[in-house]
Amino acid sequence: MSLPVASLARPEPQMAAASGRVRRFYKAYGLVVGSEVALPELEPTAPATPDLEIAVGPVDFPSRASQRATAFRFEPTRQYLYWQAVGTFMISDANRIAVDPAPGADDPLLAFPLLGPVMALALHQRGLLVLHASAIEVDGKSVIFMGDKGAGKSTTAGAMIRAGHRLLTDDVVALDLSDPDRPMILPGFPLLKLAADAAGAIRLERAEVRPQVHPQIDKAQHRLHDGFTPQAAPVSRIYVLERGAMAAISPLSGAAALPAIIKFSYVTRFGRQALPGDFAALHLRQCAQVAGRVGVSRLEVPAGLDRIDEAVAAIETDLASGIR
Repeated sequence: MSLPVASLARPEPQMAAASGRVRRFYKAYGLVVGSEVALPELEPTAPATPDLEIAVGPVDFPSRASQRATAFRFEPTRQYLYWQAVGTFMISDANRIAVDPAPGADDPLLAFPLLGPVMALALHQRGLLVLHASAIEVDGKSVIFMGDKGAGKSTTAGAMIRAGHRLLTDDVVALDLSDPDRPMILPGFPLLKLAADAAGAIRLERAEVRPQVHPQIDKAQHRLHDGFTPQAAPVSRIYVLERGAMAAISPLSGAAALPAIIKFSYVTRFGRQALPGDFAALHLRQCAQVAGRVGVSRLEVPAGLDRIDEAVAAIETDLASGIR
């Protein structure tokens, strides 16, 4: 796991929590989040009854007593995640995350897993299909970029933002499938992770780079001051990114589309243990639903950052064609 970055801007304290920490309120993924961990990555909102509560306090997780650097345990109503250098996180009943920091772990360090795998699993527990991907809004619709590490998901998203399109979410893509005919992407928060060479090539003008706080970080976090949309958008395309000699888009058959969506769903990163009971069947149905309703294509991205705009042009042409 890469580790995070320091805070950029802190909203005003909004309520004293029982732990003695300040309780702040944010919005993300269509939820009001009440948090005792400062999360300046998120958009602040007025105090309200939270849909998701993040509280700091002891978490009883015996598995962390081992010498392993990481440990996970998944139960139907509780999920435990432990990183030795960061702390222990417990998701309970899909509406509460308990955080037990490791000695010396500050809020910027806690925020990195909290807004990545921990948030992804909490959203999964709430019945959403969560992909490890990036998503961009284009003229009221949205596109998703999936791919292996290094395929260029965030880089392509950054190039789309530079071209005038807007970020919906990076890293954690949450899909609301309550309307089976219209899968919707819920907006995350205005942060994009970019490697130094990609950031130098794309040069997002309306973004501020947050300082790094850990030497293992291989990407910097860019807090967008523009280029983010807070509105949910229907999914128009899903692209599986691969490296190629030239920008090219080719539709995947249904038989190929479903395995791709399963592969890049966030929960599958944790293996079969993360899908206890009926969750495995539900997850398969959700993936099949998206594969059947949304066009899934292979997007070949040319090697060389100086050619990233060729991929942007191919995406815009593909969307304009209107063919699924």
